[in-house]
This record gives sequence, C-alpha cells and structure tokens, in this order.
Amino acid sequence: MTGAELCKRLLTMAIVLLGVSLLTYGLIFVTPGDPARTILTQQMGGQAPSQDAVDQFRADNGLDDPFIVQYARWMGNAVQGDLGQSYYSDRSVSDMIVQRLPNTIALAVASMVVALVIALPAGIASASNPGSRTDYAAQIGSLMGVSMPNFWLGYLLIIVCALRLNLFPVAGAAGPKYLVLPSLTLGSGMAAVIARLVRTAMLDVLDDAYIQAARSKGLRERIIVYKHALRNALVPVVTIIGLQLSYVLNGAVVIEVVFQRPGLGTLLVDAIFARDYPVVQGVTLLIGVIFVLVNFAVDLMYSRLDPRIDLGGEHT
Repeated sequence: MTGAELCKRLLTMAIVLLGVSLLTYGLIFVTPGDPARTILTQQMGGQAPSQDAVDQFRADNGLDDPFIVQYARWMGNAVQGDLGQSYYSDRSVSDMIVQRLPNTIALAVASMVVALVIALPAGIASASNPGSRTDYAAQIGSLMGVSMPNFWLGYLLIIVCALRLNLFPVAGAAGPKYLVLPSLTLGSGMAAVIARLVRTAMLDVLDDAYIQAARSKGLRERIIVYKHALRNALVPVVTIIGLQLSYVLNGAVVIEVVFQRPGLGTLLVDAIFARDYPVVQGVTLLIGVIFVLVNFAVDLMYSRLDPRIDLGGEHT
C-alpha cells in the first residue's frame, strides 16, 4: 500500500464516518416525542412533570440549542471519547459501552467461529462432490439456515437444550456455557450464507486450467483442494465474511434480547424504549465505526490473498 492509497482510504473513511454520525444524530433529533418529558416522567414514577421541570431539563442538557450547535458539540466530544451522559442513569455513555462491549464481542467472535467451522467443510465437501448426497444435504441445510428466523431458532434451542435437556443456561453472560446457545443461534444463519458462497467459489476454481494441470501431474485431490483451490476461492468468501459482521451486530440485538445477554444489543433496545438518546447515538456511532474499520480490513486482506487486487479495486 502506497502513501497516496493510504491517505485516500483514510479520507474516504473519515467522510463515511462523518455521514454516519450526521445521519445518526439527525434521525434521533427528528424522532417524535420529547425526551425531557419522557425521562422526567420515568424518574417521577409515572407522574407528569411540570413545564418548569421540563424546561429546566432541556436547558441543563442543551436541548434548546439549534441542531447544528448540538451536533457540533456532540461530535467534538465524541472525537475525544466523550459520548455524553445517559439521561436515565446519569452514567457516562462511554463507560456503559465499555462495560457491555466485551460481551457483544465474545458473542460475535463465537458466532463467526461456529459459522466458519460449519460453512467451510460443508462448502468444500459440497463442491468436491457435486450432485452427490453430500452436495444435496449441504444445499438443503444452507436453504434451511437462510430461511429460518434466528429468534425462532433461539427459542427452539432454549426449549430443547435448556429447558428439556438442561444442558446449557438460558440467560446471562457468566461464563463460556452462556455463549453456546446464542452463538449457535447467530452462527447458523451466517454458516448457511458462507457455505453457499464457498461452494460456488470452489466450483469456479476447480474448473480452472491450473487445477486440471495439477491433477494431470498426479497430485492428491486433498492437496489440490486445500492447498491450491481453497486459497483462490477465499477472495469472495472474505468479502461475505466482512459483510456478515453487519448480520452479527444486527442479529446480536435480537439474540441478546432473546437470551437476556448484557451486551450492546440489550443496551440499545433498553435505551430506545427509555428514549435515552445519548446511549442510542453512542451505540449506533460505534457500530458505524466498526463497519468502516472491518471494510478497510477486508480490503487489506484482498491484497494479501490475491496480489493482483489493489486497494483501489483494480487488477494489475
């Protein structure tokens, strides 16, 4: 990567992040409802607050300022790592995110491991034996995985594995056992998508001339598949794995609620219902940053897997 390419990539990332932050703050700003009145009503046990109390709350939190002033203040603080204070708990949003983030990262990593452990062998076996029972079984499994809602699978696993067989706990994040059911639920959907792409990519590569040449030299089929074909087939697979991070983060919101796992998903859902806008904005901005960084990492992996691909997306 040259210095010019790096500067171009960093500038693009900065523009995208600026757009994400503006969109995030703007959508919250125009959302119907008055957060001041909602928060004060909750703090007063359901009693309606006085107009003076509402006005004072808005003044204390800068809600009376114009949109551009609020956005500039929020962005200036966010760049320094300060995402504001929660309206509901008066805690630092950054501290709340740092407390919950490890649980979501653990779920995302475990789900991706589950997906790859299932998808790579299934996709390779399916492509290596097209038209066989293994191929049909893998395709049917992929179709079921893509079609099945993950929250439905989550409840099914709770009923069978937790309530009936008592194998794993249902709610919480106290240890590795608490990761098994959520990661299986979230990883199965990703595995279905990745397995289908692995199969397609492997079929394309296995028909290439250099693979036929390797076979004519008498190389073992296992060596041909895993040493020669798989590396070239991984280029489009890396793309979909990077894109699947959005599925992980979006799915984590649902899965963490289903399994009552204290992560960013439950934090975001609770903040939405409580109209705790600083928390919603902070979590959404973090997810946007993660998306941009992952896309950048995927671009870097392109050039390592296939030197013909540069960061500008051109083939040399």
